[in-house]
Amino acid sequence: MLQHWRGQAENARTEKYSYQVRGREITGANYRESLAGLKIPKLGLPSFHDWGSLLRFLLQENLPGYYPFTAGLFPYRRAGEDPTRMFAGEGTPERTNRRFHLLAAGQPTARLSTAFDSVTLYGDDPHKRPDIYGKVGNAGVSIASLDDMKKLYSGFDLCAPTTSVSMTINGPAPMILAFFMNTAIDQQVEKHLRENNQWDAAEKKIKELLADTPPPLYTGDLPAGNGGLGLALLGVTGDQLVDAATYARIREQTLQVVRGTVQADILKEDQAQNTCIFSTEFALRMMGDIQQFFVDHKVRNFYSVSISGYHIAEAGANPISQLAFTLSNGFTIVEYYLARGMQIDEFAGNLSFFFSNGMDPEYAVIGRVARRIWARAMRERYGANERSQKLKYHIQTSGRSLHAQEIQFNDIRTTLQALYAIYDNCNSLHTNAYDEAITTPTEESVRRAVAIQLIINRELGLNFCENTLHGSFIIEELTDIVEEAVYAEFERISDRGGVLGAMDTMYQRGKIQAESMLYEQGKHDGSLPIIGVNTFLDPSSKTQTEVEAELARSSTAEKDAQVLAVEGFRKAHAEHSEELLKGLVITARDRGNTFASLIEVAKHCSLGQISNALYAVGGEYRRNM
Repeated sequence: MLQHWRGQAENARTEKYSYQVRGREITGANYRESLAGLKIPKLGLPSFHDWGSLLRFLLQENLPGYYPFTAGLFPYRRAGEDPTRMFAGEGTPERTNRRFHLLAAGQPTARLSTAFDSVTLYGDDPHKRPDIYGKVGNAGVSIASLDDMKKLYSGFDLCAPTTSVSMTINGPAPMILAFFMNTAIDQQVEKHLRENNQWDAAEKKIKELLADTPPPLYTGDLPAGNGGLGLALLGVTGDQLVDAATYARIREQTLQVVRGTVQADILKEDQAQNTCIFSTEFALRMMGDIQQFFVDHKVRNFYSVSISGYHIAEAGANPISQLAFTLSNGFTIVEYYLARGMQIDEFAGNLSFFFSNGMDPEYAVIGRVARRIWARAMRERYGANERSQKLKYHIQTSGRSLHAQEIQFNDIRTTLQALYAIYDNCNSLHTNAYDEAITTPTEESVRRAVAIQLIINRELGLNFCENTLHGSFIIEELTDIVEEAVYAEFERISDRGGVLGAMDTMYQRGKIQAESMLYEQGKHDGSLPIIGVNTFLDPSSKTQTEVEAELARSSTAEKDAQVLAVEGFRKAHAEHSEELLKGLVITARDRGNTFASLIEVAKHCSLGQISNALYAVGGEYRRNM
């Protein structure tokens, strides 16, 4: 490390830098010129002269892009692509598609993050049943079929290197992911037909296939930027329009280039968020099936799971518990995949993480600690390669820190939390809108939320430097304190039989609840000051809980449209669905790869149909009491 240091330092002080990622050379400028005409370096370097201090720095910190990756995963931030990934989802697929195009307008990349309604989260189809109907399209988008997914992402080329999609789905994650992969494949089939002058013949074939059923349509006008890609194959699938060899080639090419993330983390669902639908053992098995499918088909750019601490924090956990529970869940998934016979470097690169950033001091170093612990474990415990050692993570600013009182102050808190994340070199960031304290955000509030990131990334001068926190005495001390606290929590989990053993006694849930009570008590007795909520109250306000804001809700027309759409889909595909569902049950019962089967089943079956078929094998979720 000492021998390589001089080369590292020189590369950071020349006019241009150069390094390799997956055999591709990345180059750029080492300096940015300020308005005053000064050349501002992108990286700050330590000024140590003795080898002992330098070696301690290299072993604990190092520059970004070097083991143990405390300062960041890559030598420099990705040029031309901000970490902005905004969360959206409401009403019908068409309504959310319009929001996605609004968020992506003017951006060089489309980094889409998708919220699903509770009907979808629990694996059901839209229905007139009272316990389902009222929830359709509220607090998330309603997705029940392949056609819904095609509408949702229409106009975005899912195989373009500038497109990346994240989906916040857990219990039914394998089914939603199967819809998504088929959507991406069918987009490429559509492009192939148009580019090879075969579209006229394909249109005739589509009319024949849909002759007996009303063709599904995108309701309303297409938003600006949506050229209609993905909509031409509504009601049909690509394998019905091209020969088997062509379809197989397009499918494999698509799987190898599509970018994105599916959450799929069933462990934190049991511990915190509760959207479990299958038994934990069966849900883990399907997670493993997804990853095995990714290994078999060389899916390298899509993350098979986003191991999530955000929901643990939102349920009430403090930053130490959030980080310790999340990392321990990650190591449990690693051990499970290894036990299934996969090699560490076959799957570790497909794992990603998701944390919350609140106002506590520990959040300033949550990424640094996570990267260091993961890198050391991967290298020293598992013998993994460099790609596997890199912990990639998304940050969402804290939803719990948003308050209905003095609602305009929420943007201030979100700005500070975003600053934590960007200074810590997060890989992806969502900034909450100020009105998310009470509703799905409006276009105006989302624009402000995106502006927070853009102003930090493109205007804040200190952020021109890409290792801003490096060398701070308090940041280094905080990193060590938090790391030690996480290891202590690992010991407590290990004493209870590991993550799954601790879950059996509800250890994680109990700890989260206790920490939530401590936060709420401090909030209500004033010992935890929150400006405009429990201190510095506005004397002119009649009541601190009166807020004038538009509540976003799906309309009766939108609910009815989704109910009719899924009924139409099931009727149109009735000829194929029953046989496919029987085959899926047999595959699951015989411990075959359920995801490989789902890729085919998702072409002709709805989400609710698939969930109900799998309950017969995997069982429905029941909490241990």
